[in-house]
Amino acid sequence: MSHFFAYLSKMKYINRWGLMRNTESENIQEHSFEVAVIAHALAVIKNSLYQGGVNPERVAVLALYHEIGEVIVGDLPAPIKYFNDAIQQSFSDIENIAREKLFSMLPKELQPTYRPIVFPNQSRDEAELVKAADKISAYLKCLQELKHGNKDFQKAEKTLHKYIQGIPLPEVKFFLDKFLPSYSLTIDELNEERN
Repeated sequence: MSHFFAYLSKMKYINRWGLMRNTESENIQEHSFEVAVIAHALAVIKNSLYQGGVNPERVAVLALYHEIGEVIVGDLPAPIKYFNDAIQQSFSDIENIAREKLFSMLPKELQPTYRPIVFPNQSRDEAELVKAADKISAYLKCLQELKHGNKDFQKAEKTLHKYIQGIPLPEVKFFLDKFLPSYSLTIDELNEERN
């Protein structure tokens, strides 16, 4: 018997943004899905428009699994996680131990396939796309909260906006220009735009 996927199913119980009031909670399972969708799109854009050579499906899977260590250690709020280098390194070490524990739960026959997912040896392009997608997802959460009148996300929105505007990847700029404006529309407005 293997507990690997049962543990991953618990991702839906790990909420993000723990130090902030949320109008709608977000868990790491939802976040990971959104990051995977965005990372896949960024890879497709990179390949289609900017002569990239990344595998969009691999990028999506890396993004889907990028938070799995948190199913054991939880989500540490960013102000704490990035307070200083020592805390950041310690948390990274703890997450690696959690990944080791999860990986050890896999049947030996599956470990060769899952090793590069649980312990990604990412290319620079893959790592950049997953990180960019992660930041875009966080930024979208801030926009959603501000849209609902939650001013607790004002500073995070400004910080993340500045960060993603500074990402030197043309596929990120393309995504932001083409797709970001739609996120502020209601479902009725999205339907009107189609007609």
